[in-house]
Parts: sequence; C-alpha cells; structure tokens
Amino acid sequence: MVSHSELRELFCAADAVCFDVDSTVIREEGIDELAKFCGVEDAVSEMTRRAMGGAVPFKAALTERLSLIQPSREQVQRLIAEHPPHLTPGIRELVSRLQERNVQVFLISGGFRSIVEHVASKLNIPPTNVFANRLKFYFNGEYAGFDEMQPTAESGGKGKVIKLLKEKFHFKKIVMIGDGATDMEACPPADVFIGFGGNVIRQQVKDNAEWVSPVWILGVDLALLIKSC
Repeated sequence: MVSHSELRELFCAADAVCFDVDSTVIREEGIDELAKFCGVEDAVSEMTRRAMGGAVPFKAALTERLSLIQPSREQVQRLIAEHPPHLTPGIRELVSRLQERNVQVFLISGGFRSIVEHVASKLNIPPTNVFANRLKFYFNGEYAGFDEMQPTAESGGKGKVIKLLKEKFHFKKIVMIGDGATDMEACPPADVFIGFGGNVIRQQVKDNAEWVSPVWILGVDLALLIKSC
C-alpha cells in the first residue's frame, strides 16, 4: 500500500489519466449486463471472470461470449435506455477535478463503444477520448460480429492505445486506472498503474500489480484520489 504522499506525487504529476470502464468507472461489467438482457447471463459471466483474470486471451474470450449473446442493434439500444450503467461513486467528481486541472481524461475499454460513449457523455468526456470495441450489425440489425481491427479487441490493446496517445500528444506521464489484467498489462507504456478494487478484486491483479508497477491500491477510495490533487 502506497502512502498518501506517494499517491499524491504519482497521481497528480500526470498530464493524462486513462480509465478502464467496466467495474472501474461503472459498477457493472457491460458485457455481462448485455448477456443478462439477452438471457444468457450465467455462461457469459463465467467467461468474463476468466478473461478479466487473464486466464483466457481477451479476443478469444470476447469472440466466444458474443457468439453466445448474439446481440441485435435494438437489444443494445434498449439495454442502454432501460438499464443504463451506474457510475462508481466518486468518479464524476474525480473526472471533473482532473478536467479542472487541464488533465486529459480517456476511457479505454474492452467493452462496447455504444455503451462507453453513453458513460463518457455523463462525465463530459468527448467521444474522441473514447477507445472501445465496435459491434457490427447486418442491415436488418442482427449481430454481425465485432471490429477485430480495434486495438482494444485483443490482449495488450490498451497498451497500444496508450503508446499511440504518447506519440500523438507527447504526454510525459500517463496514469492507467483499472481493475483487470488487461489494465495491468498497459503499464508500460503507461507510467503508473493504479489497481482499482472498489467494485471487484481480481486476484491476478492483486498478486502481480507490484511487479508491473510500484503502485497497488486495493479497494482504493476514489475520494482519496480527489483529495490528492
């Protein structure tokens, strides 16, 4: 556990902060909520648990889960309208504080862009700062797969996004905050990884985060991060 002073130094020196979305910015796992909405919750939830723990390559897990769900465009739209994701307590204030300090905030997610953009709109994060997977649909709205060319569609994809952000904007220090193995893998090129355990604790992240980065915050209170800046 890092001290408050170390957290202040690491977190507040950042000129960009990248957040995972599912189980970090929001309380839920978006793909599990979509599976529940489509009636295949149990099978998909177990796949999500294994994927987030790093036991299965991300693209393989995503392909397998979506082949079970087969979501239509209408189902995705209804999910967002009828069961919108719940923001993690404190995240709205944290993002607002970062934006007041002119820190760039990005959402980098292995979830679906339509859902993540909805979350971004609630946090005043522009769509250009959203990186997530795109679902594909046939002309009649039926599921047609996902865009496998998106970097977030595979293991290591979040790191690729951060590398691109550094090259494009010349950020000196990027902080990555998330709960899963794919978030931990993004450091490096992220300069700091903060493991967020406020919604769910991933054992692999808990056991290995210190090896990836000197920072591991288990069950971190987002209010503490707000006060650090």
